[in-house]
Amino acid sequence: MKRLLLVDGSSYLYRAFHAMPDLRNRAGEPTGAIYGMVNMLRRLRADFPSDALTSNCIACIFDAPGKTFRDDLYPEYKANRSSMPEDLAAQIPHIYEVTKALGWPVIAEPGIEADDVIGTLAQTALRQGFDEVVISTGDKDLAQLVNDKIRLVDTMKNSVMTRDAVFEKFGVYPEQIIDYLTLVGDTVDNVPGVEKVGPKTAAKWLAEYKTLDGVVANADQIGGKVGENLQKALDWLPTGKTLVTVKTDCDIELARHIEDQLQAGTENAEVLKKLFQRFEFKTWFRALGGAAEEPSGVSGDLFSSSSAEPGGSTSLASNTAGPNALFDAPTQSIDSIGTVSIQSADALHELIDQLAKAKSARRAVAFDTETTSLEPMNAQIVGLCFALEPGVGYYIPLGHQDLTAEPQLSLSDTLAALKPWFEDAQAPKIAQNAKYDLHVMANHHVWVQGLVEDTMLASYILEAHKPHGMDALALRWLNYNTIKYEEVAGKGANQIGFEQVPIETATRYAAEDAEVTLRLASVLRAELQQVPELATLYDTVELPFSQVLFEVERNGVLIDSEKLDAQSAEIADKLKVIETQAFELAGGEFNLNSPKQIGELLFDKLGLPVVKKTASGAPSTDEEVLSKLAEDYPLPAKLLEHRSLAKLKSTYTDKLPRMVNPRTGRVHTNYAQAVAVTGRLASNDPNLQNIPVRTAEGRRVREAFVAPADHVLVSADYSQIELRIMAHISGDEALIHAFQHGLDIHSATASEIFGVPLGEVNSDQRRTAKVINFGLIYGMSAFGLAANLNINRDAAKLYIDRYFTRYPGVARYMENVRAQAKADGYVSTVFGRRLWLPEIKSPNGPRRAAAERAAINAPMQGTSADLIKMAMIKLSAWLKAEQLQTKMIMQVHDEVILEVPNSELAVIQGKVPEIMTQVADLKVPLEVGCGVGLNWEEAH
Repeated sequence: MKRLLLVDGSSYLYRAFHAMPDLRNRAGEPTGAIYGMVNMLRRLRADFPSDALTSNCIACIFDAPGKTFRDDLYPEYKANRSSMPEDLAAQIPHIYEVTKALGWPVIAEPGIEADDVIGTLAQTALRQGFDEVVISTGDKDLAQLVNDKIRLVDTMKNSVMTRDAVFEKFGVYPEQIIDYLTLVGDTVDNVPGVEKVGPKTAAKWLAEYKTLDGVVANADQIGGKVGENLQKALDWLPTGKTLVTVKTDCDIELARHIEDQLQAGTENAEVLKKLFQRFEFKTWFRALGGAAEEPSGVSGDLFSSSSAEPGGSTSLASNTAGPNALFDAPTQSIDSIGTVSIQSADALHELIDQLAKAKSARRAVAFDTETTSLEPMNAQIVGLCFALEPGVGYYIPLGHQDLTAEPQLSLSDTLAALKPWFEDAQAPKIAQNAKYDLHVMANHHVWVQGLVEDTMLASYILEAHKPHGMDALALRWLNYNTIKYEEVAGKGANQIGFEQVPIETATRYAAEDAEVTLRLASVLRAELQQVPELATLYDTVELPFSQVLFEVERNGVLIDSEKLDAQSAEIADKLKVIETQAFELAGGEFNLNSPKQIGELLFDKLGLPVVKKTASGAPSTDEEVLSKLAEDYPLPAKLLEHRSLAKLKSTYTDKLPRMVNPRTGRVHTNYAQAVAVTGRLASNDPNLQNIPVRTAEGRRVREAFVAPADHVLVSADYSQIELRIMAHISGDEALIHAFQHGLDIHSATASEIFGVPLGEVNSDQRRTAKVINFGLIYGMSAFGLAANLNINRDAAKLYIDRYFTRYPGVARYMENVRAQAKADGYVSTVFGRRLWLPEIKSPNGPRRAAAERAAINAPMQGTSADLIKMAMIKLSAWLKAEQLQTKMIMQVHDEVILEVPNSELAVIQGKVPEIMTQVADLKVPLEVGCGVGLNWEEAH
């Protein structure tokens, strides 16, 4: 089979530029569009390979500078397009260069648009005997080319546009697309259509009249305003149609014999290596044999490291000659992966022998579980996967409902045979998102020990701002396209459980998971070792903390469902009362959950001022708008009250009782460890971090988190932790003095700002100082402070100026950290965690300003996250060493909640604050509050 693969380069370079963050190399050159193009072009070659049955011709087509016939036909063509961004224009020559080095012929025909080149090559290829044409684009205009042999693919959206897909998207078939575009116009190219005729109207007309000619012939039968507009446009439509029609008969030399002219080339490794090195695409550079450079460290005078070591490591790697001893030589190029299905007792015993040999040789083994559910506490094993060395993955099917009746081993017998290896701390193990697999194994009473690598966490430490799923990691670090879950189990409503996937298909997918994880672990470990502080953070904090989180999640928390049910009923009654009050204020009934009806009511009927608009131009009714309007109008206040209670009811009082695990009688949240770029945890199913604590109803929800009989809950909470970290990293003498002498920091700040003795600070002054203290560490401007304190901007600026005069070290820190962020693209915590800021050099002003604000606060949030993790690691180790029955059951921001037997309360109250305050040695003392109660609210 002969295939022609065409890339709409002009479409993709713009999309890559806008889709990627503001990537730059150390010389400041923009690189995002180049990176996106390389990714896309390599992926296409992988998705459409040449093989024994298929030969590919390929080309990447760009618009050439200068005018085309459309500019002569209609001088306003594309007149509304802004000029190409400078950062994109600077990348164009390099995009051409890298595209050619990747083996793609590059075409830019003077006087002919890229679309017309693509149309001509596509149709010519079919006349020259090609069996298939694949066009990679995001341009809707090219849908007019689709037929049984021509299809469009969009690698950025993972979509394929066939004839039926065109109809599904546009409501018309490919042969009607030209007429469709003529009617609706093309705002991107500034081609007018029929005024007020949108996609639905155009599709309706073409469904009825088939063609544009049919619509024109029946124009006098179409009534209303759109009919009038159609009559007015009749003289324009032929010109419009010519403008939107992709030409397929251009005189192009390369089209005369495509099979000879556009052969797919091989990658030029030497040229690519130089380009990848220049643009600092490290993974691709190393994959071509380039030697990694030593990364630059964090400026030593900006962040001072603590002398305290982070929490003790449970990683086996720290006890070996070096982490790389756990792996064979790192390998990044994947030619093929062999897969083996273990379906007999003899094969299982052979695998167990190999696992024993790996342990003796101190080689780490990757493992993975295939299960019935993504919910870790309920998931049951369908199969187990292993990889002992690169190139081969093993899969043990154990719970497939395979209609071919292929043999499967007994789940209980297999687990019994493998349990000694899983529970052997001296047998080093690797996993991707290991916490999930630990839960799954624990569901079957197997308690995994000896975890030395978690590729998800390694990626998170290296590049927290990027995705950490295995598919994304394989593509990013190994340049390998994995088999996707949807490819073996289907999508959406038609998706089947993994237990229904045929064993042969499951083996290819599952064994690949383990093999790729093994390779990733080696590559990521080597990358971590380039930056020792990151390797230390990974080994001594993130890896052991994952085990602690597993235990916390496993413990769960007891819920008083009856209390929540009663609260739900009360909220339902309150919502009815509020609804009635809202109807009275509105002068009639309306849907309180409909933003459209609320907008019409507030702004059209009642004439309230429009605060801001949505992206579509409609007046916004979001919480910020309603809060502003609620200052002067009663109805928005009622709407806010209704929203708040309705959300609390649906999210917590209704939902929490249904989330109690029937096996344990407890609620088990999931803590996502690799989500927030600052290192903080994200809690979900249920989200324990977003329970509103400033309202009485929100606090009542926390009352439903209870201690069992003869127990209490203890809440240990770091006090003003981020302000203390600010004092440490800024080195400001006044802040340090206040904390070292136990002063009330907000009163101390008020004393400094208002110039009054500490003992004479009043409550209003303290409140203002508190807003300033917390606002400035979040990068708050004078405008934000003025809005928060309800004062004018000049007064707010005066307060800020006084603050920085009294605390010059804070001012210096903020100036330095912004500069460092722009230079390096990241800031760091006290313990070396890198907090990446992709938008810090963005040409978009608001994005850049947001990144600058984040640069100020991220080191504090990140250091706070590091401290609570280190403290929980120490607490877990101490509880085990003392053989106490106390359990950690929740972690929310800077707070740890423990379930404590009454008999252990005294020792917990004495020791927990001690451990938490001594976990690190900062320039100011850490302080921990320790509350006790029969429920969470009482203890907090």
